[in-house]
Amino acid sequence: MSSNELMISVESLGKKYDIYAQPADRLKQMVLPRLGRVMGKHGLRYHKEFWALRDVGFSIRRGETVGVIGRNGSGKSTLLQMVCGTLTPTEGQVRANGRIAALLELGAGFNPEFTGEENVYLSGLLYGIPEGELRKRFDSILAFADIGDFINQPVKTYSSGMYVRLAFAIAAHVDADVLIIDEALSVGDVRFTQKCMRFLRDFQKRGTLMFVSHDTGAVINLCDRAIWLDKGRQILDGTTREVVERYLAEQHAADRLAGGQVVTIKSSAAGGAVKSLSRQESTVPEDIIDTRHAVLKECVGMNRITVFAFDPENMGNQFGAGQARISGAKLVGGDGSDSQLFIGGEVVSLQIDAEVDSHVEAPIFGFYVKDHLGQRIFGDNTYLSYSASPVVASAGTRLRAHFEFRMPILPTGDYSIDVALASGSQDDHTQQHWIHDALTFRASESSMKHGLVGIPMHSIKIQQLEG
Repeated sequence: MSSNELMISVESLGKKYDIYAQPADRLKQMVLPRLGRVMGKHGLRYHKEFWALRDVGFSIRRGETVGVIGRNGSGKSTLLQMVCGTLTPTEGQVRANGRIAALLELGAGFNPEFTGEENVYLSGLLYGIPEGELRKRFDSILAFADIGDFINQPVKTYSSGMYVRLAFAIAAHVDADVLIIDEALSVGDVRFTQKCMRFLRDFQKRGTLMFVSHDTGAVINLCDRAIWLDKGRQILDGTTREVVERYLAEQHAADRLAGGQVVTIKSSAAGGAVKSLSRQESTVPEDIIDTRHAVLKECVGMNRITVFAFDPENMGNQFGAGQARISGAKLVGGDGSDSQLFIGGEVVSLQIDAEVDSHVEAPIFGFYVKDHLGQRIFGDNTYLSYSASPVVASAGTRLRAHFEFRMPILPTGDYSIDVALASGSQDDHTQQHWIHDALTFRASESSMKHGLVGIPMHSIKIQQLEG
């Protein structure tokens, strides 16, 4: 089959529910409108309409992995149920090709009175797998689920984690063309989650995946595209990074608005003497120098990192309440010298400049370094360093934050740095200005073969032990 094959097509999809204030209204709705039409009275209605989903449309092709994000009640689960065919649309249509395996709400598709083994066969037969083939696969399903003797117990006795283990194990063995997962990975221990992630990454090589999660990090990690739903409406369908960044910005703005604070969101951004601010003293750690630098340089070349300058006219998405704004950001050498070229393992300093337009209590500077998929590799903020004696910034003040660290060794590729200025505390703060992708840089000639980052080693040795 072609890699361009359309697997899921959704057109003008909507789902409506009738909400009745009291049970008697259901009977009235069944009888009185008909009598009213006979008597010439039209439009009698004894319920309210609630649209869980409306005017949603998109298509997914073979091999794509699409994330669906949104707050609770936004219509994500309703959408997936209609794609799977377990819920009938009120309007619009869904077309799906191939065999669909789904992990929807907890325990969906299981008979609670049946044992785990009986549910394996029941679910497999519903997926169209012959009983003889299920017998061949049963031991593998049991090993994947890893629930031991509970496989012989009624599933009504299972914990939520055991439900998910068994359901995922079945879905992993039905040769699905499309796999749909609704928050299933949020339940269960870390080892099983990692097992599921390994399966999903392997499945992505041959199948199509729809993935719903409140964990935006997992969505960024897994998905090529993302669809954002809000109150039953489709807000945005685009690259994962674009959609997640917009979604997070909107959610922060909504949370702050509930507290009476206004945070604005925009898609483009608007030096001198530096006054040092006293800070809580901290112990300076012993510096780490990778003893293999000479070998790395001779054998594979240094991990060269080229940084592109901060350009206020060409910023990524940004948002904030606007009492203070970031006016500049740059990476400088450990000695403070300006440069656009660094080496993985070298001491660097990230400087973030800001201008205060209105009085700000306890400003907090922070940053994230992200890879080309938008995965957050590392970051930090100034909160803990000033928690004992918070800075107070009056209108007209200019601030500069310094983050000095040893740049990790990075795999070749493109990276970016989000910079932010907030006010408040670690747990309750208002973003005054957040800029996505304020700085971008490219790493080349890396010795890194696996993983997200390489840590400069203080010492590497092999010791032969006696006895």
